[in-house]
Amino acid sequence: MIEILSLPFMQRALIAALLSGLIAPAIGTFIVQRKMSLLGDGLGHVAIMGVGFALMTGTAPLPVAVVTCVVGAVVVELLRQHGKASGDLALAILFYGGLASGVLMAGIAGQGAAGLSAFLFGSLTSVSQNEIYVVIALAVVILGITITLAPRLFAVSVDENYAQVLGIRVKLLNLLVVVLAAVTVTVSMRTVGLLLISALMVIPVATAQQSFVGFTASFFGAMGVGALAAVGGTLGSFYLDTATGATIVVTAIALLGLSWLIGGKLRRSDRFIPFIEDHGQHLHEPAENHDDRHADQPGVLVIQHGDHLDYVHDGHRHARHGDHYDEH
Repeated sequence: MIEILSLPFMQRALIAALLSGLIAPAIGTFIVQRKMSLLGDGLGHVAIMGVGFALMTGTAPLPVAVVTCVVGAVVVELLRQHGKASGDLALAILFYGGLASGVLMAGIAGQGAAGLSAFLFGSLTSVSQNEIYVVIALAVVILGITITLAPRLFAVSVDENYAQVLGIRVKLLNLLVVVLAAVTVTVSMRTVGLLLISALMVIPVATAQQSFVGFTASFFGAMGVGALAAVGGTLGSFYLDTATGATIVVTAIALLGLSWLIGGKLRRSDRFIPFIEDHGQHLHEPAENHDDRHADQPGVLVIQHGDHLDYVHDGHRHARHGDHYDEH
């Protein structure tokens, strides 16, 4: 381990991997909630167009790819919002148009598909110091926005109509999600690769959902899993002499498999007390008097209901109020 940390290129690689492992699941959480898990793939193909354009014009690939990917994501989201294109059609435009344009421009530049390989599958050990500065700056922006706006982004991702009723600016936040996803994809193209980054956006989220209860726990849990997979995959690729991006994705899949084995125990229902807002006593009907010894029996579910506890057993839910029980 000390040997790895003493190598400058591995220091840069680990920093880039850690940041990619944090930001990809952070925005991936909202992408998964919108049931658009393949959005990362589509944006990756648009980023290929940006890389091809950069190779053709002799400019730096990362900033050109960021701008191209953001513009493509905004256009497709606006088309979706105005009913001009369905989600599937929008993704198809991202997939095929971006990929074809990128390969075409790379061919014009005289590099062909081979010139894109470092961006398609990642080339973490070749990340430069200047690229690290750009990755750090963009990662701070992405993490700051997603963590600060997490409740609103979650509300919009789960139920747009309800979020609109609450006064949340749904269209603006939808645009923000796809823009952040576009930036995340391009920032991570040297880490995992444009063809594999979608896996790092989705798999840690699925792992966290298997292991944690509640949005906040799952959100930060996904970031932790992503960071673990990215750093672990980077170290593993060094010792195994394998492709870094592929090793990171395989590590993430292994963590997902592990979560399937132990996730049920971590999410046992008897470890958590769900909360239900109290609706007032006028909705309660008196029930027969009986003692509350059943509360400690196995299989009895306890629910936080306003300022008191309800017990669920024998097919009904009730709570003790003074000298009687109320049915809910």
